[in-house]
Amino acid sequence: MRAIYFQCVGGASGDMVLGALVDAGAPVADISRGLAPLFPQGIRLSARPAQRGVIHGTQVTVEADANPPLLGLNQVEVLVSGSSLPAPVVEKSLAVFRRLAEAEARVHHVALNEVAMVGRPDTIADIVGGVLGLHLLGVEAVYTSPLPAGSGTIDSLHGVLPVPPPAVMELVALARAPLRPTHYRTEQVTPTGAALLTTLASFEAPDIVVERIGYGAGSRHLPELPNVLALWLGQVSVDEERLVLLQTNIDDMSPQLHGYVMELLLGQGARDVWFTPIQMKKDRPGTMISVLATVDLEADLVATLFRETTTLGIRRLPVGRHEAERESFAFKSSLGPVSMKRKRFQGQVLGVAPEYEDCRRLAQKHGLPLQEVYRRLAREGGEAP
Repeated sequence: MRAIYFQCVGGASGDMVLGALVDAGAPVADISRGLAPLFPQGIRLSARPAQRGVIHGTQVTVEADANPPLLGLNQVEVLVSGSSLPAPVVEKSLAVFRRLAEAEARVHHVALNEVAMVGRPDTIADIVGGVLGLHLLGVEAVYTSPLPAGSGTIDSLHGVLPVPPPAVMELVALARAPLRPTHYRTEQVTPTGAALLTTLASFEAPDIVVERIGYGAGSRHLPELPNVLALWLGQVSVDEERLVLLQTNIDDMSPQLHGYVMELLLGQGARDVWFTPIQMKKDRPGTMISVLATVDLEADLVATLFRETTTLGIRRLPVGRHEAERESFAFKSSLGPVSMKRKRFQGQVLGVAPEYEDCRRLAQKHGLPLQEVYRRLAREGGEAP
């Protein structure tokens, strides 16, 4: 799977994301053509080599030929949805705009469509251009390092703001994204940069076979570090799925509650939940609850475990899982219709199995042993095309 990993060396902003994508090979002319219909008054997207510290990269600037009125979220959605951009670009761009509008609305205590920030020409160009750049590079998955916080204060249209700015903090909170404290007295992440990364990227570091590297240069020259956003473009394995394993030991909760907790966790999207009998302190019998889930669900599942059990602590272990392809199909067997699952790996069929509930239903209907029904359906289903 073609993927990108953003390493927030000096920070992240919309123009730094664009610069890194262009530096890694996204054609700036194609991005400009894609953006042009969104700006009838005209817009100029320029890319030039830039050096920050010892790092050479690309700086992208956006200039509108006029000062158009600022658009609200609804107007931006109409504008982008009515464009001829590829459907995935439209869908992802709108998700970023909405995330940014939600954060700004929280900060300023206004309705979503009253947020003018999302309708600025540079913001529209950075967001749509960034998503289009990913599309042009054929990127299927985006990952990023934690966001650097920066420190101090900045001057803004709204007055003096702390660093990180309130909108960035709201975006971090909405995505439950990791924020890395830093001592640099400057703004390192802008709201547009935070909106792009918290919406499009997973905050994890995959094993990636790097093909290209890009550096997007920021507008500031920082004496302490190179003000660049690094990009690694390459391939990640699709056979291994990255998950998190949550575990907790419990010896002071009624067993009647365990089943309820399992139902809640599976209902929230956990891949698997299981209980293991264990021996705990003072020779008390206990239960270890194990939950396997994708990383994005971790916070919600942890909250459920703390709320619904007596645990005081939860272990987390990052795990990988090699997963075979699974295909479901309907099959008309000699005993009646049944749902089947076909297992494949590297293009080869390794097995076929009927659904348990269908086997149970047919065993009762025909008065046959369940094992016999299962064997017959598995044999007949394996011969199906």
